[in-house]
Amino acid sequence: MSTLISVDTCDFNYLLKVTESTKGNLSIQLKKLGGAKYINVNKCFENNYPKTRYKITSKGVRLFEKFFKDIQTLKKN
Repeated sequence: MSTLISVDTCDFNYLLKVTESTKGNLSIQLKKLGGAKYINVNKCFENNYPKTRYKITSKGVRLFEKFFKDIQTLKKN
C-alpha cells in the first residue's frame, strides 16, 4: 500500500521488485486488496503480453492514512 500511495499506477513486476516479495505472496495480497476495493486492478495487453496495472482507490488512501495515523498514536503512547 505504501508503494501504491506514492505512484499513480504500477505493474506487477514493479511491485515485485519494490516489495522483494514472492510472486505467490504478492499475488494473494493484491487479490485481497482488490477484493476489499482498496486498489483497482486493470488487466490489459501491451505488445501482445498480458499486463496488470494497480492503482490505489480513494478508500485505500483513507484507510492507509488512518492506519499510519493510528501507528503514530501508538508510538507516542
